[in-house]
Amino acid sequence: MMAVETCEYELVPHRGFTLISGTHDPDDVDQINDLEIRDSDVFVVTYPKSGTIWMQQILLLLEAKGDLAAISRLSNSCNADLIPWIEVNGSRQTFITAPSPRMRVTHLQYQFMPSALSLKKGKVIYVARNPKDVLVSYFYFHKLANMLETPKDFDDFFEKFMRGDVFGCSWFEHVKTWYSHKDDMNMLFITYEEMIQDLHSAVQRISVFLEKELNPEQLANVVKHSTFNNMKKIPKANYEQVPDDLFSHHEGRFMRKGTIGDWKHHFTVAQSERLDQVFQREMKDTPLRFIWAIRDI
Repeated sequence: MMAVETCEYELVPHRGFTLISGTHDPDDVDQINDLEIRDSDVFVVTYPKSGTIWMQQILLLLEAKGDLAAISRLSNSCNADLIPWIEVNGSRQTFITAPSPRMRVTHLQYQFMPSALSLKKGKVIYVARNPKDVLVSYFYFHKLANMLETPKDFDDFFEKFMRGDVFGCSWFEHVKTWYSHKDDMNMLFITYEEMIQDLHSAVQRISVFLEKELNPEQLANVVKHSTFNNMKKIPKANYEQVPDDLFSHHEGRFMRKGTIGDWKHHFTVAQSERLDQVFQREMKDTPLRFIWAIRDI
């Protein structure tokens, strides 16, 4: 879980990326690149608000062959303690001595990750989500998360997101850079929208990629316990147990809607058209298709 030493918000520029003061240490983040990787290591990579905790739940359930109670016995806290962020203070050192399988999540750009991944060691799952829904979800998360700046309003946050003036920097750079390296490593590239469309097929793909042998009943249980509605009812999965010094729970729920197209309730026509134009320009050489609204399914 993100440890934060101060409630004072500050983004720290570092090698073309931004880190969060009190949560990340630039020198420690730089050492991630040199980590030795085991074949059993798994990294889930996302731009913020793109399905990170969803994938944490799926990976834990696959490891437990669909047994939700088995996960509960592993930790008294939330899933982030079992699959932590590699870039958060103290996590890199813990990773070095952790038993296999070592599973971690990250929002880091490609340049910071262990170079051994490009030698086809370990596995990477990249989850991408359409930027309009990411922007809306990130806006609400900034209200909840005490380590991030509280937005003035949606329009102001929209401008910051478009400039990449947020933790994670540019959505466009993050997605297309990782996508461009997908063949350099053992990577499964999947979209949030694919998971919404057909969770069973997505879980099956993830299971095959991780070489997990589950029977149909076990696979069905993984799917059952990783639906959005069921995760909202599981305290260890929905982040309701995160301490109040990290999350202002009175500002809303970490798991809010988990749908496709909520951006339509927030974007102006001009904002939507502007993001469309930037998307076409920035992603023209990246052959990715996103679902932008439920009607597209």
